[in-house]
Amino acid sequence: MHILFWYGDNECWCSIKGVAGIRIMIGRRRIMGRASPLVLMILLGFGFLLAAYNLVAMILHNTSARWGDATLFFRDPVDKIPGGTTKKKAENAKVPFHVAVTSTDAIYSKWQCRIMYYWYKRKKDLPGSEMGGFTRILHSGKPDNLMQEIPSFVVDPLPVGLDRGYVVLNRPWAFVQWLEKATIEEDYVLMAEPDHIYLRPLPNLASGGYPVAFPFFYIKPSEYEEIVRKFYPEEYGPVADIDPIGNSPVIIKKDLLEKIAPTWMNISLQMKNDPETDTSFGWVLEMYAYAVASALHGVQHILRKDFMLQPPWDTLTGTSFILHYTYGCDYNLKGELTYGKIGEWRFDKRSYLRAPPPKNLPLPPPGVPQSVVTLVRMVNEATANLPNWETE
Repeated sequence: MHILFWYGDNECWCSIKGVAGIRIMIGRRRIMGRASPLVLMILLGFGFLLAAYNLVAMILHNTSARWGDATLFFRDPVDKIPGGTTKKKAENAKVPFHVAVTSTDAIYSKWQCRIMYYWYKRKKDLPGSEMGGFTRILHSGKPDNLMQEIPSFVVDPLPVGLDRGYVVLNRPWAFVQWLEKATIEEDYVLMAEPDHIYLRPLPNLASGGYPVAFPFFYIKPSEYEEIVRKFYPEEYGPVADIDPIGNSPVIIKKDLLEKIAPTWMNISLQMKNDPETDTSFGWVLEMYAYAVASALHGVQHILRKDFMLQPPWDTLTGTSFILHYTYGCDYNLKGELTYGKIGEWRFDKRSYLRAPPPKNLPLPPPGVPQSVVTLVRMVNEATANLPNWETE
């Protein structure tokens, strides 16, 4: 883009070449004698206005499509607000939420919970945070060796064989028990997962009584309408009313969750017992069950893409609040992603099923995205400061 101004005794004009290569000539005007200063000022002002417009257009034109990127400064992170406009919280009013994560007593689950709880404590009391208490809901039926390190509440697992090898089915059952038996001081609950790391202080993103959730690109109720209708009859409304979410991360009023949780549990079991649904939904079956259960209760969520990022697909941390390291990160030594193929450098939580990751993991090679570098640095900081790490 360039701008050319010309001012002479007989004429005054402005030429602008924009981002699309289009040249615009503005206000060619002949004046007897001297050119009017007023005309010059008008032309200059208009020229700078168009220059600013072109600059913004150029930035937006070159912006990445990923919501995790900091370059998306100009885009609204709120993907959907149910019911139109939500009621804003009073200025400076804090609405704390309780952080709840479900877990087993397996080493794989425990080391992730330790890292998560470390970063929860680091961010909880910083300005902007509305994080309240924390509970690890341990659905192994008995205490383990982290009871003193992490606030925990023991609940029963599903009866033997009922989960049919799908351990995630214990999640809704764990929430049902916890909500019935525990004393929870906060009016809101954040349903979290062990592989969440808090990047920054997390405010209560729920608003006007509506819960808030992260939209997952792979939860597509409308594409599975025939299956979904087995659990969400037509009289409840269109399938499009079902949000593209799972139960986590979700910040929701406790009384709403108390209503949804039993339905979520029952729908999960029904889906698992239906061969067609089980085959179609696979490991995200329980996520679909939460989305359907919420819709059955008439609950819709605010969808916020800045709630969470997921490396390696989200490359920058941007303004996101949670880093979710569910995907493996594989790169060659040139810093190129080799997803689906074990890389020369890799971080994958599934590499540490039977033992926690070692301290001081090597940083990725140059060229690897910021989100992956941030993940490794934050894991390393936690493991360096947590006691008895490698003996866990």
